[in-house]
Amino acid sequence: MDVPPSVRRWLTGARADPSVRFRYWTEVEGRSPGDARVRRSREAIGRTGWAAKLLASQFRDGHWATPGNSAEELYYPKYTTTNWMVIVLADLGMTRSDPRVRRAAELLMDRWSRRGRDLSGRTGEICATGNAVRSLIRIGYRDHPVVQRAIDWILRTQKPDGGWHCFPSKSGTLDGWEGLAALAEIPVADRGEAVHTAIQRGAEFYLSRHLMEEGRVRYPPWFRIHYPTHYYYDVLVGLRILTRLGYGSDPRLQPALRWLLGKRRPDGIWALDADHPDLDPERGGYAFRGPVFPLRLEPPGPPSQWATVEALSVLARVGRPDIPPG
Repeated sequence: MDVPPSVRRWLTGARADPSVRFRYWTEVEGRSPGDARVRRSREAIGRTGWAAKLLASQFRDGHWATPGNSAEELYYPKYTTTNWMVIVLADLGMTRSDPRVRRAAELLMDRWSRRGRDLSGRTGEICATGNAVRSLIRIGYRDHPVVQRAIDWILRTQKPDGGWHCFPSKSGTLDGWEGLAALAEIPVADRGEAVHTAIQRGAEFYLSRHLMEEGRVRYPPWFRIHYPTHYYYDVLVGLRILTRLGYGSDPRLQPALRWLLGKRRPDGIWALDADHPDLDPERGGYAFRGPVFPLRLEPPGPPSQWATVEALSVLARVGRPDIPPG
């Protein structure tokens, strides 16, 4: 895929975040783990850039902001406590090889497996459970009993229509993307029949809706790009999941891909549109418990390295060559 030279330099140069450089080399250009640029980028994650800044405010026992004596303290207030930091660090490419991340992940697993706030029990919610599974697999805990029980819970709670929903419901919603995203992190070779079937059903749920069609009126926040996404949905979230699962050639992705290309600026970059929580006050139906503190890696509006490498990664998996030179 042809990427404007100026954009390539911006995403791979010294001022680029190492997580962005790593994603560009591996996901956009398809370079192997042994490539020197890939190795240097991965080694720099957590030493400099966004991940390093997040880790600088971590306490010695692995928590952020609140003590972390319970799952509630790891989760509230949103979005600067331990639960949310682990999700973002996993997205940035951090793994259990870093002792700081290992302490945080193991603290999270301990608190999320206690009675009364169990990821895989009666108090489980697809947003919390799916996010935890997705992040913990990325960090390196796929075989941990807490993660395996949570995977089984995700399979059990899939709706008859193939989707998931955070609230009691007989049907899924596009907002319940965390279940499919979590299952997508399981390596193909390790997906049993139940996981494989759940992924197929979940993908069909999204594809049948073209990743954006639910209800009579389009929900505006879905058409704005965000990061972190936390447990909210936007169309780029759907494109990331479906293309990573190998559905890039499905023609039902075309409306979402046209939307993505329409968000590209003339210089070949993408921007973040808003911080989360970004809700339509007339159609959201969400209520917040306590104060909310948005976690921001980049401000909305200016060119975004994260949004750009995310979009280019999607287009690379789809095989779209139509990025004009610049």
